[in-house]
Amino acid sequence: MKKDYFAPGGLLARTISGFAPREAQQLMAEAVASVLEKSGILLAEAGTGTGKTFAYLVPALQSGKKVVISTGSKALQDQLYQKDLPTMVKALGYARPIALLKGRNNYLCIERLSSFMQESRSMDKQLLADLARVKQWAVGSDSGDVSELGPLAERAELLPLITSTNDNCLGRECPSYKECHLVKARNRAMEAQIIVINHHLFFADMAIKETGFGELLPEVDGYIFDEAHQIPDIATQYFGQTFSSRMINDLCKDIDLLYRTELKDMAQLSKAAGKLKISAQDTRLAFEGEKERGDWRPLLNKPKFSQQLNRLTQDLQFVYELLKLALSRSELGDHLFERVAQLQVLLEKMLHTDVTGFSYWYDTSRLNFSLNITPLNIAERFRRELDERDASWVFTSATLAVNKGFEHFIGQLGVHGATELMLDSPFDFAHQALLCVPRYLPDPGQWGSEQVLVKQLLPIIEVNRGRCFFLCTSHAMIQRLSVLLKEKTNLPVLTQGDAAKGVLLEQFIQAGNAILVATGSFWEGVDVRGQALSCVVIDKLPFASPDDPLMRAKSEDCRLRGGDPFQQVYLPQAAITLKQGVGRLIRDVSDKGVVIICDNRLVNRTYGQLFLSSLPPMQRCRDLKQVKQFIQQMNQAESPAISDINS
Repeated sequence: MKKDYFAPGGLLARTISGFAPREAQQLMAEAVASVLEKSGILLAEAGTGTGKTFAYLVPALQSGKKVVISTGSKALQDQLYQKDLPTMVKALGYARPIALLKGRNNYLCIERLSSFMQESRSMDKQLLADLARVKQWAVGSDSGDVSELGPLAERAELLPLITSTNDNCLGRECPSYKECHLVKARNRAMEAQIIVINHHLFFADMAIKETGFGELLPEVDGYIFDEAHQIPDIATQYFGQTFSSRMINDLCKDIDLLYRTELKDMAQLSKAAGKLKISAQDTRLAFEGEKERGDWRPLLNKPKFSQQLNRLTQDLQFVYELLKLALSRSELGDHLFERVAQLQVLLEKMLHTDVTGFSYWYDTSRLNFSLNITPLNIAERFRRELDERDASWVFTSATLAVNKGFEHFIGQLGVHGATELMLDSPFDFAHQALLCVPRYLPDPGQWGSEQVLVKQLLPIIEVNRGRCFFLCTSHAMIQRLSVLLKEKTNLPVLTQGDAAKGVLLEQFIQAGNAILVATGSFWEGVDVRGQALSCVVIDKLPFASPDDPLMRAKSEDCRLRGGDPFQQVYLPQAAITLKQGVGRLIRDVSDKGVVIICDNRLVNRTYGQLFLSSLPPMQRCRDLKQVKQFIQQMNQAESPAISDINS
């Protein structure tokens, strides 16, 4: 890689409008180029503003090697492929093929669309109108990527009707196989030099390769993982197994379609599927009175679960016997027979919980349940994957390290012997941001704490003219805070769950003075630049719930290995999550704002220093009066700029 690419007056400065040379970006690019050339593993934490995307794209394109670039989400994947990568391809004059590849449920299934359009008489008007729009879009779409449908693709009822799953895909036996958008996308990926995927697809590929029945991705020379801090949790999901009521419901829908279209003489099959669906619903009802998420093993000893699971097993067996009678009459019917057999094996595994080294847990939503088996430690398995592939590996994120070290990440994935690179953000946090841990706040989790938080912090938020993310650690706190804020202020209050994430974010930016109360997905992967966001409030340190069955199992595994679960499991995870939340504030060199963390443990517990050392070097205070003064000065500095723009 040529060093002058990133230099002042270099190729990127000459060809990309607004490009600003950064030393950290140059250092990261050289490290990525080195590992791609010599093979090996690179761990690179690149602070916000480093420009890590360009820092790995340039050496990847210039290496001349076949490289997979994996991102943490489909949204980031689209941004990389549609914006960042074309910019760099144009700047470097790159002429080799590049490709975007997502999981199968992101592509229109021509066969399923055709089948469901035939059943249009039984659909409600809205769904029929949606499907008509999909049909019109499908005629002109080259990719078949349902994200092109925009808000229409977010309607939960629509997607399962027009996409396929691993279970219901007919593969080469499908009449529309030659026109299949997924097959075309995979073929493009096989031929491409640079392939953009997401972490879920990478591990789905691993799972398929383990079966010996194919692969989703080609063999490549290098893998680059952006937002790599997400990998341990995603890997754990794919190394485990899940049985859910959604699987049963999807199966029953396809059996009903089979009866209506191909096996109209088998009314008993449709009735058996209906009975199985009800049995799955009754199994969900058995969880009433239990926690939403918990250890699965104790429940197996309760009569209401053992009896209901016996009934579910019997109903699944009856569907199996009926489909067995219809073998060779229909390709779809044969495929459904195999699916039922697989579900039977999976359910049997869920009922035998005596194998050590795994967590057995359940999860419930309003309508569905899932039973899960998850391995407690994936380091050995992931390391084996790295050793078996003759490739280079780059793991990068703004939040890869804990307490200035990579030990936690290395221990989770077994990536020992890696080259380590830690690059600070180029932002001037000491002048751009203020961190406050206010005094006189209630202890975390104390009843009625939201009343105190709103009373003390709302005046600060109003001085800031809204423009605030209020990040919570639970959905219950979201609801309590939202109700109070709507009662106490005239500022717009947006609540996670009231609309899709993208819609809420757009509403927040357009309002210009809103308070967004959120959790989960808004702690990371959200980029609001400028003063549209100048205040981030965090209700408490984001420790995982001690009742979380997976965390409890990891803690027990850590204890059996002679470790300290709090220090080695809970603390590192909370530190990374907090760093992500705080990172929402400063996204550009001109951004300014305040972070308020409403948890005194940050300053009065010994482990608080670990959190503080992981955060950017902001000014710190404990007095909300200082926060108010900082905001007032920030507002005064903004006013001339606004006047200049208006003039």
